[in-house]
Amino acid sequence: MTGHTRYDRPEGRQAEMNDMDMAEAERSDLAAFLAGLTPQQWQMPTLCERWQVKDVVAHMISYDDLSTAGLIRRFLKGRLLWANQAGVDEFTSHTPDQLLELFTTHLRPRGLAAGFGGMIGLVDGTIHHQDIRRGLGIPRQIPPQRLHRVLTAIRTNPRLGVPWRTRGLRLEATDLEWSTGKGVLVSGPGEVLLMAMTGRRGITDELAGPGLARLAGRIGD
Repeated sequence: MTGHTRYDRPEGRQAEMNDMDMAEAERSDLAAFLAGLTPQQWQMPTLCERWQVKDVVAHMISYDDLSTAGLIRRFLKGRLLWANQAGVDEFTSHTPDQLLELFTTHLRPRGLAAGFGGMIGLVDGTIHHQDIRRGLGIPRQIPPQRLHRVLTAIRTNPRLGVPWRTRGLRLEATDLEWSTGKGVLVSGPGEVLLMAMTGRRGITDELAGPGLARLAGRIGD
C-alpha cells in the first residue's frame, strides 16, 4: 500500500462524507476511467516506478482479501520492502478485463485497505489514480473534499517519507484552503503538492516558491 502507519484528520470542519464513503467514490471514479482504456493503455507506465497500469490496479486490490496470516506471509515473501511487488505478482496472469472485473468487486475497501475507517483505501486510491492518469497524460480534477482529506492525512506519514521531504518547508495549495509546515514556501495546486509529497518525480516544475529547489532535490528531480 502507499502507507499504513498514522493518519491525521482534517482540522476545523466536519466531513460531508466519511472516509470509507470517499474511498469507495474514488475507486468508483477510477473503475469508470479504467473501463475506457485500450489494451495498450493498460500496458503503459505510470508514476509508480516499474509498474504499468495493470500493476497499479493489481496492487490496489491485492491487500483487500488478505487475512492477518496472509499479510504476514506476503511480507515474508516480499522481504518487507518488496511486499507490494509480491502482491502484484499474484495477479500476473490476469488480463485487463479480469483485473477490472475484480476491481469493480472491490470498490468498497476491505481488509487492510479498510484500515482507519477507510482512510488507507482513500489515500491509496487517490494517489494511485493520479499515478495512472499522469502516466497516460490524461489529467483530472480531484474532488476538493477528497483532496483536502488526503493532503491532511499524509502530511505526517513516515512510511511515505513525507516528513523527511517536507522538513523545513511550508506547503500551500493555491486551489483550495490547505497548508502545512513551517519554513520556506512551496506553493502550487493541491494535486501537485500531493504527488510531490509522496515522492513522485517529474512534476516539481508545476510548483513554485523559494523552497522548491530543496523539495525537488529530496525527490530526485
